[in-house]
Amino acid sequence: MARFGRWIGGGLGFVMGGPIGALFGFAIGSVIDNVSVKKIEGGSATQGDFTLSLLALIAVVLKADGKVLKSELAYVKKFLVQNFGEQNSKELLQLLKSALDKDINLQEIAYDIKANMRYEGRHQIVHFLLGLALADGEFHKNEKYIIEQICVLLGITPKDQASLFAMFVKDTESSYKILGITKSATNDEIKKAYRSMAKKHHPDKVVNLGDDVREKAKEKFQTIQQAYEDLKKERGF
Repeated sequence: MARFGRWIGGGLGFVMGGPIGALFGFAIGSVIDNVSVKKIEGGSATQGDFTLSLLALIAVVLKADGKVLKSELAYVKKFLVQNFGEQNSKELLQLLKSALDKDINLQEIAYDIKANMRYEGRHQIVHFLLGLALADGEFHKNEKYIIEQICVLLGITPKDQASLFAMFVKDTESSYKILGITKSATNDEIKKAYRSMAKKHHPDKVVNLGDDVREKAKEKFQTIQQAYEDLKKERGF
């Protein structure tokens, strides 16, 4: 089995000692070999932390509607292959399949992530999970409920939660919701909201989590930019 050390880059941080580590069986060393492990304090996480935290929550969302579809697994596999290569993605998918066979305590997992990962990383996790939930073209009510729960447990603000959902579930007010405002907002309020969102969710905010996560963050950032451009066109300013 290829070693994960080359993509983890020096340490798994919080996942080794908490419920995520227990979920993937790291305590007995069945997956990771010869990796330097250190506890990371102060809400800072590594690329490996992000990926394994994401896998844990992916398992929760995949099980939400009682079935795991090929389209959903393909969505996950595409992300992993693009960012970690074919061989490492196979090993990560094996970890995911192992997690699917276990009872996962969502509250413990989410608490561990919240305590050790910055807000921007947690926000990016939810963005990925929403894309996963819609990979089959349907947003099942149980998937929606679980992701709403995850948002609360990860400390995602109601305003940001509404913005994230609006990026994937479109209606006539989606552009406003993405920017965290209502249709009654003035043009100046729209400009101010865009500047605030652009600053808050700039891809550079997650640069510590690796280039792969930063690339996904760019997609989210482009959605925010598009919402602003659509409102500029609609309002004529």
